[in-house]
Amino acid sequence: MTSSVIPMASVPRVGVGVLILSDAGEVVLTLRRRPPEAGCWSIAGGKVEFMETLEATAVREAREETGLDVQLVRLLCVTDHLVPAEQHHWVAPAYLARIVGGQLVNAEPDATEAVQLFALDALPKNLTLTARRALEALRPNEAK
Repeated sequence: MTSSVIPMASVPRVGVGVLILSDAGEVVLTLRRRPPEAGCWSIAGGKVEFMETLEATAVREAREETGLDVQLVRLLCVTDHLVPAEQHHWVAPAYLARIVGGQLVNAEPDATEAVQLFALDALPKNLTLTARRALEALRPNEAK
């Protein structure tokens, strides 16, 4: 029996996103330095670690990237985040979260160029696929 090694680029990965809303109804976005979609604004998030739940990943990644402690409200959507030009394939559940503590900072400056609050009617045009899908899934009354 022979074993075959599958190149990492050809294996789908799981990454959790977090659409964080402030009490004022603004959304926290991060400007990505790294692929996939470097140079685009995204929601906080990252890969699921071995034996880590989706929810635990969401809370951890929000804190690691933005300095904010969050409480998850609900699952917003699941995105097939396919970026063939960059050889990235992610399955990306995205959660809605509210801020419960911490201070908004760029906590990962090597991976993130900026972390910023945006009004929902003044979002940047260059959003990642996962950010666009999560924002589309946000119900109007949840942003208030």
